[in-house]
Amino acid sequence: MTQVSSATSAGATGTTNASQTLSSNYELFLTLLTTQVKNQDPLDPLDSAEYTNQLVQYSSVEQSIQTNQYLENLVASFKSGQASSYVNYIGSEITAAGGTTALSDGSASWKYNLKQDASGTVEIKDSAGNVVFDKVVNLSAGSHTYTWDGKNNAGGTAPDGSYTIAFSMKDADGNSEGVSVEIKGVVDGLDLNSDTPFLKIGDVSVPVSAVKTVRAVSS
Repeated sequence: MTQVSSATSAGATGTTNASQTLSSNYELFLTLLTTQVKNQDPLDPLDSAEYTNQLVQYSSVEQSIQTNQYLENLVASFKSGQASSYVNYIGSEITAAGGTTALSDGSASWKYNLKQDASGTVEIKDSAGNVVFDKVVNLSAGSHTYTWDGKNNAGGTAPDGSYTIAFSMKDADGNSEGVSVEIKGVVDGLDLNSDTPFLKIGDVSVPVSAVKTVRAVSS
């Protein structure tokens, strides 16, 4: 089921509270100032420059709060526009940098790329970080797909869910060989609860910044 979740920004609430506090303090200040003016000593009147300066300071603070409100409204509008564009990902097939993908119906696959032939181990962990499968492998240079059938080291079948792959490879000279990994899947949700927007592929969260390709899925 398609999901879009987001969090309400606390900035607007903070500015509203600051505005309410300032308004309350300003009213108290005017009440005290008025009382002082009414009861001042005619022979030693209040320094008008002093309370005028205080009025100016209050006005400056109020203007700063209003500026913050305008900025928050602008940011909220910008984020709303971004959210609308992210919704367009839903229903599309994406490829993204990252090693976490979903095991579904006994199958999970990752695209990987390495510059030269290498040998080493492949390791697959569940969402709790436990190693469920590892194997010695020999990989050829170039772009390929690694498919896992869900069988774990104990000979059983791992349950559907999120799994992360990692390669530890060395070339013919014994030097470490890096392996870049990509995942692929159809976006079925969107998570906007943090500053980083995440696309959802089942239980897998993919940061929008990691997306490399987007393809429309034929209906």
